[in-house]
Amino acid sequence: MGAIDSRLFKRNSIAKPHRQRSTLARREEWIGWLFVSPWVIGFVLLTAGPMLASLGLSFTEATLLSPPRFVGLDNYRMLFSTDEVKSLFWKSLSNTSYYVFLSVPLTVALGFAMALLLNQDLKGQGIFRTIYYLPSIMPPVAVATVWTWVFNKQYGLLNAALAWVGIEGPAWLTSVEWSKPALVISSVWTAGGGMLVFLAGLQGVPTDLYDAAKVDGAGVWSRFRHVTLPMVSSTIFFVLVTSIITSFQVFVIVFVFSGAVGGSQAGSLGGPANSTLMYVVYLYRLAFKQFRMGFASALAWIYFVILMVFTALVFKSSSAWVYYEGELLGGGDGK
Repeated sequence: MGAIDSRLFKRNSIAKPHRQRSTLARREEWIGWLFVSPWVIGFVLLTAGPMLASLGLSFTEATLLSPPRFVGLDNYRMLFSTDEVKSLFWKSLSNTSYYVFLSVPLTVALGFAMALLLNQDLKGQGIFRTIYYLPSIMPPVAVATVWTWVFNKQYGLLNAALAWVGIEGPAWLTSVEWSKPALVISSVWTAGGGMLVFLAGLQGVPTDLYDAAKVDGAGVWSRFRHVTLPMVSSTIFFVLVTSIITSFQVFVIVFVFSGAVGGSQAGSLGGPANSTLMYVVYLYRLAFKQFRMGFASALAWIYFVILMVFTALVFKSSSAWVYYEGELLGGGDGK
């Protein structure tokens, strides 16, 4: 009997802490879900829900004034069968590609250059960092309004500066040839956001690597090429991906520019002559000007697929030029 009682005592003494740990784990799990529930609810109601609803609308002929009518893949076929729709679709995609492939390298390079300058041991660093970063957090509508004054043909600051060197400035916002370059130039305003991220990456580079490179006789360019660039390549990759996604969604500045030029005239959005008709602007025209919600939803999902493919290609290329500290210091396979 004594042996049986001792075994029962040991079994109970082991089971009790186990039950306590299980109760504590469940309680911690519920507390964790409680804290993340606002984000989960917001994601389901404001992101995932509308996305699924737009997917369903893409297979219907829907307007704001009548109930949806199922049409299958007709909205998708219309892109390749209707000449007017097809031309505007490819025009908007071409304009957006033009903007992305010019503005993204420009803003990324400018932000990196500013970060390199502000990473030096200079007086007033905090003031300059604040000055360069503030434009990226200003209200987009206010920024776009300022740029309409800058690009004004008669009294704009840009044409006035060109006149000082004997160059007659173009009609930026009303010219088919110069309207898209004006959008690209205005994109430099957001370079301060990338500058702050680059600055954080530069300050994370170990100084021991620079000291070792100096001992080996490496000059300024060699240290930049073989130490700085590899060590901040992951930061460059992050800023590149976020800049691409943001540039693909350009809308506000086109909306303000079009309003400044065409006012409330029909078809002014994306003008002149659809030269600034970006993809998101085209979606807005279809959904909230023509009330073709079903067709606009179909184009939105096509755009989603295009953006996902493009982003996947950028991620795929990262294996060839993005390096991590563990790889450089011998902790990985190396490159």
